[in-house]
This record gives sequence, structure tokens and C-alpha cells, in this order.
Amino acid sequence: MGVMSDPTVRRALEVLPPLATTGIGSLPHTHLEEGLQAALALDIPFLPQLPVGRPSEFMIPQALEGLPGLRWDEHGLCTVDLEEWSAGRAAFEERLETALDSGSLEAFEPSLEGCRAWRPFLWEVENRKLPFAKAQLAGSFTARLVTRTREGVSALEVPGLDAGIHRLGLARALAMVKALRRTGTTPLFFLDEPGLSAFSRGNARHLLALQELRLLVVALRREGALVGVHCCGNTDWALLLDAGLDVLAMDVRRSLDAVLEESGPFSRFLDSGATLSLGIIPTEPSSAYDVGELVDAVEVSLEAALPPGRSFAREGVQMLLTPACGLAMRSVEDAGLVLEQLQVAKRRLQDALGVRTEPPRPSAEG
Repeated sequence: MGVMSDPTVRRALEVLPPLATTGIGSLPHTHLEEGLQAALALDIPFLPQLPVGRPSEFMIPQALEGLPGLRWDEHGLCTVDLEEWSAGRAAFEERLETALDSGSLEAFEPSLEGCRAWRPFLWEVENRKLPFAKAQLAGSFTARLVTRTREGVSALEVPGLDAGIHRLGLARALAMVKALRRTGTTPLFFLDEPGLSAFSRGNARHLLALQELRLLVVALRREGALVGVHCCGNTDWALLLDAGLDVLAMDVRRSLDAVLEESGPFSRFLDSGATLSLGIIPTEPSSAYDVGELVDAVEVSLEAALPPGRSFAREGVQMLLTPACGLAMRSVEDAGLVLEQLQVAKRRLQDALGVRTEPPRPSAEG
């Protein structure tokens, strides 16, 4: 497939299903088929990461697969042996740069160990002729921030390793987008960046990493993807709103009001044709909430914050709805309930906006 221009990609947002539901990434299922079917049931099917019993599918090991010297524990926490990194660095960098220069990136797609749903997901996307499909990868800021040397130093502070992780993330993200495009779908590709909650404008390394994020977004959009960033904590939302994204994804209860307070950047974000992905259903096991109250709070916040001349009735239908975060740490039953409640939230917001694209179904509320 040819490369889509940026305006063409952005226009694809306008034909998403109203208030489309999708997932953030991980699910708790241990059976591939069950996890895949749960992910395919949403408006925009998503690639499920299934790390329970398979720590290689946690977000950082999955993103850094193939990095010389990489190790991870049962919780997905990664370290790099610098002696092994140094020994394998030259061959790794040559293979990486050759692939990036040629555009032949198939070798950097997730392996069976890194993501066992990847190949079956591509098959389903192609055979179902899905117009949109979502995939995600740990962003390189987060990957570098949390990956440590054996001495405990962040990879972000180790120059050669820092660059190697970023380039590996670029190659893997591009490889995944290219593979999705070959199925005939429009990819919705999220960079998962929880580490941005530690971002500081006063740290020159952080500012450089944010610039690298902006360039990665441009590269993925040039390949025909709609590109989002997901951060489930609070961060410097003004900089992120101005980062050229198609979609900004956040945990509504933690962050929506903080995002909306950045009135100038938020107005520019909307003017660009970009939209929000609302992590509307909490995913912490201890959360107590009422779906109706969550929806009402979102509606009130957005109505109050939208710039003059913009209305919730117009902007709201374009927004995406997701759980607040990944679901791997919940039980299969709890994850199913969260996804049911996501549909309840969608119907309530559709009613608030006067949108109805499907016949009503029995809700989880009884």
C-alpha cells in the first residue's frame, strides 16, 4: 500500500463510529482465543497483550524484544547487562539501521514470545475486513525511563543504550503499522507512555525525548496510522496536546480536568482535528463508582471547557471510549465487567448527545 498523507490520515478520524469503544492493551486471559475474542468484540478491535503467566508479553519486554543484554523478571521489570549490550551493540545497530533505511521491517514485528496474539490478530483484521484496528506499544520515553542497568541506572542516562532503545521502538512501531496496513485496515496506533507522569521540563534529556516522540508520531502518520499517546497519570499536558497527535488518551478520573485546564493547547488540539480517548471506566480493583455519575461528570467537564463556537454535541461523538488502563491485573470476570460497563457508558453518552447507531441492548445495570 502507498503512504497516506497526513491530512488523509486525519480525515479517517471523522469516519470512526460515534463514541467508538476500544481497549488500552492488556487482558488477563490465559487462553489466546478467549482474549482475542474479547478484544475483537469492541467497536475498534485491539491487539491483546496477554502477560499472565507470560512475562515476555508485559509492555516493556514486548517493546524491547531483541535488545542485546535484555533481562526481565516475572513482573516485566527489565534490566540490561551492559557487557552483553556492548558486545552485541554493533551487530544490533547495523541490523536496525539497515532495516530502517530499506523500510523492510518485518523482522521487527512482535515474535510469538513477545505477543502471541499478533499473527492471529492480523489474520482476523484482514479476514473480517475491519476498517480500523488498534495496536499499541510501550513508548520509548517510558521504556528508557524504567529499564535499568544492573547497577540501577536508567537507560535514559546511558547514551548508546538510550539511542538503541529509541531506534528499536521506532522500528517495531513502524513494522507493526506497516503490517496492519497490509491487511487493508487503517491502524489506530497508541504509544503507551505511563512514564510521562515523571516528565519534567527542567530536564534536558526529557525535553529531547519529547521531541523524539513528536518525530515518531510524524513517522507513524506518514505510514497511514492514526497515532495516539496514552498516559494514565498526570503529565505536562500542554506539551503533549501540542505534540501533533491524532488522539490523546487518559484516565478520565485522574486527568480529564487537568487536560481541560490547558485551554490554549486544548483549543489548538481540537482545531487540528484531533480528539480525546476517554478512559472512562476505572480499572483499579479498589475503585467504587457509578457509571452514570462518571458519564455525567465527563459531560459537565467538557461542556464547561470547550472553546467558544465548539459544542459537546459535535466534539463528543468523535471521542473514543476505553477502560482507564490495561486489564491484565484484574480477573477475567472483572475484565469482562469493565468491558460491559464500557458499553453502558457509551449508550449513556449517546443518549446525552442524541446519537444512536445501534438498537438498545440489555445493560449491565439490569
